[in-house]
Amino acid sequence: TEIETYLTGLKDSPDQTEYEAGNILKGVVVAVDNQEKTVSVRMASARGVIALEDMRWARRPNPELFSYEDPVTQPGNVLAVGDVVLVRLIKPMDGENAWQLGLEQTPAAQSALMCIEAGTGQVKAMVGGRDFTGSQFNRAMQSRRQPGSAFKPIIYTAALNKGYTPASVIIDSPIVFEDSETSFKWKPKNYEKKFHGPTLLRDALAQSRNIISIKLLRDIGIDETIDWAQKLGITSPLSHDLSIALGSSGVSLYELLTAYSVFDNEGNLIEPIFITKIIDRNGNVLEMHKPEKKRVLDKATAYIMTNMLESVVKSGTGRRVQALNRPVAGKTGTTNDLYDAWFIGYTPRYITGTWVGFDKEQSLGRGETGARAASPIWLGFMQKVVADKPVRVFPVPEGVVFSKIDAETGLLPGPDSKKTRFEVFKEGTAPTEATTPSNATVETDEFFKSDL
Repeated sequence: TEIETYLTGLKDSPDQTEYEAGNILKGVVVAVDNQEKTVSVRMASARGVIALEDMRWARRPNPELFSYEDPVTQPGNVLAVGDVVLVRLIKPMDGENAWQLGLEQTPAAQSALMCIEAGTGQVKAMVGGRDFTGSQFNRAMQSRRQPGSAFKPIIYTAALNKGYTPASVIIDSPIVFEDSETSFKWKPKNYEKKFHGPTLLRDALAQSRNIISIKLLRDIGIDETIDWAQKLGITSPLSHDLSIALGSSGVSLYELLTAYSVFDNEGNLIEPIFITKIIDRNGNVLEMHKPEKKRVLDKATAYIMTNMLESVVKSGTGRRVQALNRPVAGKTGTTNDLYDAWFIGYTPRYITGTWVGFDKEQSLGRGETGARAASPIWLGFMQKVVADKPVRVFPVPEGVVFSKIDAETGLLPGPDSKKTRFEVFKEGTAPTEATTPSNATVETDEFFKSDL
């Protein structure tokens, strides 16, 4: 039969006869049982069963909704006898060469990952795409994609250097920008399409509030913010408009990782190193690269940014990577229509970034944000990297103080304060005024504001 002929051909491929848990092989569907909710598959010289639970993901996409059809309820909705499929070997079953299988698929989306060691700048890992044999384009270095909210720490860095603190209060409210010449109106929104009123800077970053990032950029100035981006290692050209607050200008994973490394390196910019040294056949060193440190940020600002980015992981959009069970600072990034998903995160020893998206820009699907699509890749990689390494904490430099504040007003706690927390400040910038009933709720008439 055609099935037997196909299986005979598979036996001639060494990569199709390696039966170890985790391997992905080709197989042919030989039976579909909707009553038992299983699919029987034959491989080159083995057989196996796919349970419904291991194929529920196989839903047809619905581009109009940026989503997928309802979850699979019957195996026959997805597979039929004679279908050639990819299967993942989960674990052996009773019987000779019998396996529990999971349905697999070669993804259409691409991804990239890069890891740099703090202090040395040495690149420890770089993955430029899903499969080098299929595409040699290096998406970690050569691709320029919109970073979305992963760009926001650069804006917050500029804000801290302009006098803002993590306890500064900014109003998260609707804002409208209008061009009178073209009659174009821009009404930026937060991802969840809600506005939250008075918000402390730390909470705004943790929850990735778009409106507050735009207001910060407008106050700091576009030119000054771009200057800071360049100081931190961003070399790609950035748009000279407020949309860069939402990460509208394309940058590479390499650039973002370099920028975040400044926070981990206590304010020093260290250019990533791919080659440490070159020696000849006799062992003579022909060339050696040592890390070159350039001070671009004071230690206090670098630490405060790290401390704020820890909140992204502890209580914000990066909560998924708490599973690393050690200090982590980082930021998710998601672009319009879910075209790009990012997570840039670091421990006291390693700075790692991940990106997920399509080469030909299209939506990853509803809900496929940086938190959902990119951070799990980061977590899986970092769990293996730090598995045998001791836990480290981010060092607190001189010039930094901690002060208890009212978590709603950013001022010192008062008798009516409902929630307090310790906040980090540069020396001399901690609040001196206490919360009173009159300032417990910040009133504002800034609801809509039009800038021409």
